[in-house]
Amino acid sequence: MNIAINLKNQEKDLIKACIAKERWAQKVLYEEHYGKLMGVCLRYSNNKDDALDILHEGFIKIFKNIDKYKPGTSIIAWMRRIMVNTAIDYYRKMVRRRTEDIDTAYEVKSEEADAISKVSEKEILEAVQSLSPAYRVVFNLYVIEGYSHKEVADKLNITESTSRSNLVKARMKLKKILKSRYTKHGE
Repeated sequence: MNIAINLKNQEKDLIKACIAKERWAQKVLYEEHYGKLMGVCLRYSNNKDDALDILHEGFIKIFKNIDKYKPGTSIIAWMRRIMVNTAIDYYRKMVRRRTEDIDTAYEVKSEEADAISKVSEKEILEAVQSLSPAYRVVFNLYVIEGYSHKEVADKLNITESTSRSNLVKARMKLKKILKSRYTKHGE
């Protein structure tokens, strides 16, 4: 069964076609959102291969659950949430969490406020990917996705203080990595 797409209702019709398991519609949805969702996956993974695994697993979940998408809401936001959850699931499967629990964690502040502007997006992504999985997932959920420490703790089955501790350690490690790259470039 083929479904024709009316330009006025393009997204609605595309979703209907995906629900009907039309391969062409799935391909269109995949190609249209690949770039943004791959960016999400790269932030949660060690490397591009792991990111692709997360991306493909996420798209399988998207196509399997496309009938649960609520028309009128942002399709990219819905798909992004699935990718983040898929990355968390991947993290849980692939890594044993090694975290230290501390009672108090303090924010790490950079002495050079404008240092980040001298680092490329690629260098930042590589630095985030070099973090341990425990630090990386907490950093992404808290800093990038905007979850609170309570929400991070609930999602990862850790304590709030562990979430805070891992975030502080992630920031310190990122600062060290980026600072060493910055000084290597001699700038």
